[in-house]
Amino acid sequence: MSAVSEPRDATITYPGGLRARWRWGGPGQAREVFALSEAGPLEDLGPLVSDDPDAGCRAELRVDAPGGGWAVRLASTLYDQPEAVAWDTAGQLVVKYGFHAYGLEARSGALRWSHRSATPLLAAFASSRLRHVILQAELETFAIEADGSVAWRLGLSDVVVAAEMVGGRLVLTGYGGAVNALDPATGRPAA
Repeated sequence: MSAVSEPRDATITYPGGLRARWRWGGPGQAREVFALSEAGPLEDLGPLVSDDPDAGCRAELRVDAPGGGWAVRLASTLYDQPEAVAWDTAGQLVVKYGFHAYGLEARSGALRWSHRSATPLLAAFASSRLRHVILQAELETFAIEADGSVAWRLGLSDVVVAAEMVGGRLVLTGYGGAVNALDPATGRPAA
């Protein structure tokens, strides 16, 4: 895969008055990604992924929260678009990027937990009806508690290409076309 020519940008608003500005790029584009960094509190989480995070893909997330702004830098070993979901009951912004997910304190950006999957993460789901957040990877589904512990884990036999929450169920579509529905509270097959 060739490197992306220019870093990409997105601005997203999350519940709780959080306004996020994302910037991310391909391998070796750290300088370009961070060229527009603003002054203020910043934590680099890249070393959680690699000893040389700037050699891989990088992303920067800047959040304006009601109590002030904060920023984190992330790293990935594969090109991916970073995404986040607001987990209001835990007061966290859960970020997925490449093989890693992070539970960040929504008001301050402080790292509460990080989780690494063996395969790329496709989606993160949070709901006030669940006591955990769901992380969906290509070959595994994880339920992560607010402290970062794994509530349950389910290994899958087919590569997941799409994941959605539909009618209180986690619906997974496999590469082979099979569709499975799971109860997101337990990980068991849904009726």
